[in-house]
Amino acid sequence: MLAAFSRSNLASAPLPRTFLRLPSRRWMSVRPEEKSNALPISRKKVTLQRLHALAEERIPITVFTAYDYPTGLRSEKNDIDICLVGDSLAQVALGYDSTTRLTLDEMIHHCKAVSRGAKTPFLVADMPFGTYHGGVDVTVRNAVRLVQEGGAEAVKMEGGPEIADTVARLTSLGIPVMSHVGLLPQRHTALSGYRVQGRDAFTAYSVFKAAKVLQDAGAFAIVLEAIPHQLAGYITQALRIPTIGIGAGPSCSGQVLVHDDAVGVWSGHKAKFVRRFAEVGKAAGEGVASYAAAVRSGQFPDIVGESYGMDAGQWQEFQKLVESEATSPLAS
Repeated sequence: MLAAFSRSNLASAPLPRTFLRLPSRRWMSVRPEEKSNALPISRKKVTLQRLHALAEERIPITVFTAYDYPTGLRSEKNDIDICLVGDSLAQVALGYDSTTRLTLDEMIHHCKAVSRGAKTPFLVADMPFGTYHGGVDVTVRNAVRLVQEGGAEAVKMEGGPEIADTVARLTSLGIPVMSHVGLLPQRHTALSGYRVQGRDAFTAYSVFKAAKVLQDAGAFAIVLEAIPHQLAGYITQALRIPTIGIGAGPSCSGQVLVHDDAVGVWSGHKAKFVRRFAEVGKAAGEGVASYAAAVRSGQFPDIVGESYGMDAGQWQEFQKLVESEATSPLAS
């Protein structure tokens, strides 16, 4: 019986030299990505200086979220200036019902993966909910972990004047901070949902003042989320630092979208400001369905084009080995 063909039997058998040859690496189904022979497009590393130069020259800054190595690599290869490891990964990558469920350890894990793919873009990591609300010292420790362990070059925090001291402290220690005003997703419960902010004179002035305070505290850039385009344009003109809009109109220094929204992977609610630039989710779903159907019907894999063969002589040698083992007195 074939089951009785033990390691000791195999070791003592007079096997042909070719029988012991290991499979070629090219036969592996999972292997390191092949390097292209084509000359790569030359891109210089994006720095804070470069970002401010883009804003001064009124060249829109491209910001895109990423959650793992493949999405980080897409930013690397496709002219993205800032790669943001956003806490939106809580929903689109981990299946949580809110960004507030995300932990620091989870963010670090994903940031490390993105950093392996996105080498040229400036890498910013969201500070998860609760990691910068326990005092300046706690925030510093958490931010340092994102930089040291996660590979982030800067952190992003939501809030207004109440976090100005924290922004100033981090900046003084050499950790750049991107601020975030307007709609604050981490506070969606207190805001009664994901609502446009700054639509009346008083709240618009509050958003404007918050942006000014955070700039003065040392923020290198500021996200303006879900505010009227007139207000976003006014803030952009008033500040010395770049503004990054998401649902804030075209007058900001740059724009950011969530990866899964932009390429059509996310099947949840589509905000007004989201534009689909691809329908990856639909194509992927069709691909999975086609694969399952092909397996069920026996059409996959094809024996000629998608299967490996064996030299006829080696196959005969294999059969002889099995037969000799079956007739051996040691066989059970």
